[in-house]
Amino acid sequence: MKLVVVSAGLSVPSSTRLLGDRLAAAVGRQAPAEVQVVELRDLAVEIAHNFTNGFPGRNLSAALDAVTGADGLIVVTPVFSASYSGLFKSFFDVLDKDASAGKPVLIAATGGTARHSLVLEHALRPLFAYLRAVVVPTGVYAASEDWGAKGLDDRIERAAGELAALMTGLSASRRPVKDDFTVVPFADQLAALSPPANGRFR
Repeated sequence: MKLVVVSAGLSVPSSTRLLGDRLAAAVGRQAPAEVQVVELRDLAVEIAHNFTNGFPGRNLSAALDAVTGADGLIVVTPVFSASYSGLFKSFFDVLDKDASAGKPVLIAATGGTARHSLVLEHALRPLFAYLRAVVVPTGVYAASEDWGAKGLDDRIERAAGELAALMTGLSASRRPVKDDFTVVPFADQLAALSPPANGRFR
């Protein structure tokens, strides 16, 4: 399975990237997956050019292909003005509208204060519901004071378990199913329902 982490962190080092890495590691402990990280900071210029000329650059095209071909996504954004960052939204604006349909997605965000934790529910979850993704029930928000706290580890493990279960289930559903049952033609089924000669059913 292929797991793609989309990180919209801007600084180096980035707490947003750190949260994405910890979530990916937690998923890997529960289901084997090849992990690829898409750093949106490195794609900012190509994303802007895509809006003006309609064509993705080489690096942006590779990132879009990675997200489209993933079995699961972890998306992490810093909070700006009580919502996801403009860079984060711009990336998903240039992504094909059907690329996330039916895809398991774990939403996460970082911020300076716990007061912004509802960004997961009022911004991120509606965005991916609109994109027809399958968003795991547990979102993960990390405020500055959460790093090193036990509660963050618990949320990471729970959310990762939910994503791993969805990825594993969808991967299994793609496997061929052995055809070991007999198909009864519809006409034969209708004939079996017709009344007997005396007009009465037993």
